[in-house]
Amino acid sequence: MDADVIVVGAGPAGLLLAGDLAEAGVAVTVLERRDAQANLTRAFAVHARTLEELDARGVADELLATGQRVGELRLFGRVKVGLSGLPSRFPFLLVTPQYETERVLLGRAERAGARIERGVEVTALRQDATGVEVDVRGPDRAESTRRAKYLVGSDGVHSTVRHALGEPFPGHSAVRSVMLADVRLSQAPPDVLTVDTGSDGFAFIAPFGDGWYRVIAWDRRNQRPDHDPMDLDQVRDIVRRVLGTDLGMHDARWMSRFHSDERQAPHYRVGRVFLAGDAAHVHSPAGGQGMNTSLQDAANLGWRLAAAVRGWASEDVLDGYEAERHPVGRAVLRGSGGLLRAALLGNPAARWVRNTVLNAVLKLGPVVSRVAGAVSGVGIRYSAPRGAHRLVGARAADVALAGDGPGRLYEALRGGRFVLVTSASGDASERHGWRGPVTTVTPARPLGADLLVRPDGYIAWAADAS
Repeated sequence: MDADVIVVGAGPAGLLLAGDLAEAGVAVTVLERRDAQANLTRAFAVHARTLEELDARGVADELLATGQRVGELRLFGRVKVGLSGLPSRFPFLLVTPQYETERVLLGRAERAGARIERGVEVTALRQDATGVEVDVRGPDRAESTRRAKYLVGSDGVHSTVRHALGEPFPGHSAVRSVMLADVRLSQAPPDVLTVDTGSDGFAFIAPFGDGWYRVIAWDRRNQRPDHDPMDLDQVRDIVRRVLGTDLGMHDARWMSRFHSDERQAPHYRVGRVFLAGDAAHVHSPAGGQGMNTSLQDAANLGWRLAAAVRGWASEDVLDGYEAERHPVGRAVLRGSGGLLRAALLGNPAARWVRNTVLNAVLKLGPVVSRVAGAVSGVGIRYSAPRGAHRLVGARAADVALAGDGPGRLYEALRGGRFVLVTSASGDASERHGWRGPVTTVTPARPLGADLLVRPDGYIAWAADAS
């Protein structure tokens, strides 16, 4: 074997997964066809649940230093979702370019011992009862074959791994002829994130933090093929019509068109091969869900692969990845698609009704909590086996801990270990049944139950305190 696990694709999902595996003592190699890390980006939003996952890996503070915090998510018009009431250490949205997230995750993966190979393209794969073989073409065009126990395709919407598996990617284009531009602005926007829609289309502006801004714009009246050339005047025109000003947009360093798809693979696992991130699902950019969902895929899969490789659990543990993450991907697809369709309403009367109804609904406390939980990822809960304790599958709160060790639960999760939270004396391992390494901690205040928390921050086992 050349590695225990080969990860194809060094985007956010692949890098987080590689770091998790390496920290667990799993030999992991990442194969990336790009020669260098991209300095262009589409994703800017890092939601609360993703920040919690990064906190459990000790890198949240480093990423927080690169961006700006936003206490509410503006959807369209005056419709906003408040985030300040989230039950999290991160009751906000972090706005930072995707390349900063990748930089932080790359540093962690390399420090943990993951091997990152660039300029290496996967051309084919085969699997058998004991492993997976991939044919690769290196930077010098030389061809070779690699073998691992498992392989993960986190290689994007045009995934070579998914194609090699023959896995379909059903769905459709949600919106076409979206224009992207990196520009300078003569006037600073009034908000960190600027977004609105109108009869003519939509416009979105986000800062890179270095004086450059990413503009995403769509002109309902001028939809052209992706390969058509574009100029900055086209971007200025639709931004001015939607926002009332183009903020003195000038000096574009990069421009492109793209179309946004809504697609999901029927399966995230095919034998010893797994799909994660955009290779498994893509959806509209509404709500900023894409990169966050991908990173949470990786957090769910990493501890499972480590358990299978290290012999801490049977291979059945790997089935839980698709069982838990496929429904989440489907829900995100529906939620972001609904937001996009609401945002793109062209009729002024329909937009007035939309804004009026949503503004009224989002003043109701329970509704705000539910919507904020869904958008931020804090509200995600996995299904539990029949007869399991009511807490199994729930997100574990970051409770304070007693003693001289870690001060919080998510600090205790660092290193990728399961954490047993119990006020009882003695060892509860005979009851929770996990065979892998476990860190035992005591909550600062009684919780009413003993909890076994997975490395991704979800409750694997619970029992009422005696």
